[in-house]
Amino acid sequence: MAQQQQDGGVNVNVPQLLDLTIDNITPNTVRINSQSSNARLTYLMARLVTHLHDFARETRLSTDEWMAALMFLIGCGQISSDVRNEFILLSDVLGLSLLVDNINHPTPAGGTEGSVLGPFHTHDAPVLPNGSSMTADPEGEPMLAVCTVKDTQGNPIAGVKIDIWETDSSGHYDVQHAGRDEPSERCVMVSDEQGRFWFQGLKPVSYPIPHDGPVGKLLQLLSRHCWRPAHVHFMFGKQGWDNLITALYLRGDPYETSDAVFGVKKSLVIDLEKVDKETAAKYGVKEGIWLLKHNFVLSTQQESEKLRDKLAVEALEKLGLRMKLVDHLPVPELD
Repeated sequence: MAQQQQDGGVNVNVPQLLDLTIDNITPNTVRINSQSSNARLTYLMARLVTHLHDFARETRLSTDEWMAALMFLIGCGQISSDVRNEFILLSDVLGLSLLVDNINHPTPAGGTEGSVLGPFHTHDAPVLPNGSSMTADPEGEPMLAVCTVKDTQGNPIAGVKIDIWETDSSGHYDVQHAGRDEPSERCVMVSDEQGRFWFQGLKPVSYPIPHDGPVGKLLQLLSRHCWRPAHVHFMFGKQGWDNLITALYLRGDPYETSDAVFGVKKSLVIDLEKVDKETAAKYGVKEGIWLLKHNFVLSTQQESEKLRDKLAVEALEKLGLRMKLVDHLPVPELD
């Protein structure tokens, strides 16, 4: 039976708690969390509490381990800043980032697969015209990238905003350098009427993710390395189209099959070429530098949502769950 209690002057219904034990703490917590009118929030909290409690019971979680986990999360918050997010890094190394992206942005046949955003995307990259250089690093190996953006039918898509970012030749993003006063090795471009965009950057290099914080210590305890294979990040956005976050990885990199953040997919592994004389003249670059060529394929928002709903229904049916989709998200189907 619920009791009426005051919360900031507002009467709220509070279910009466039973005599709490290891066995009944979970249904009691779920019950008291189920007062919201937001069905999705109620469902998320119910499943979160259930899985957390089951984890504690299954592992017989000790007080010392529980406190160590809390201190680990506190440490993640303390080391995070405007240019470094340890929680994103944690999500990445646990494989959660890629899982969530795959669930929310399924790839229709022929589409470009997504990859992890990573913790070093910024919102201050300059908008540059096609053909511009996005690097100020004189030590790196120059690379020309020539790309297109098309739909799943092969038609070019004009006016797509493309965020592009990579490390410098030392394997560091610009925000990792003390005293950074302007963006480097990053830019924003817009596809032209033929869906093309091209830019000058650097041949990407392998690099370690930040390992001087809690996530790095966790990897050490797990006997895992902290390296990522050489890659370039891309993020595509245009109204009416599914937002695509992806990256291209160099074939043959020593970390190609053991990426610390699980970002590599076979379809995203590429080979670089060399710029020939004709290409050099066309794009105004030196002959013989590295050449990245790739065709990106976007799906419409409608295509993505339809596929996402289909896969959600199939997955929930396999789990034996009675659910309905509200705004493309599952909530319990109540009688």
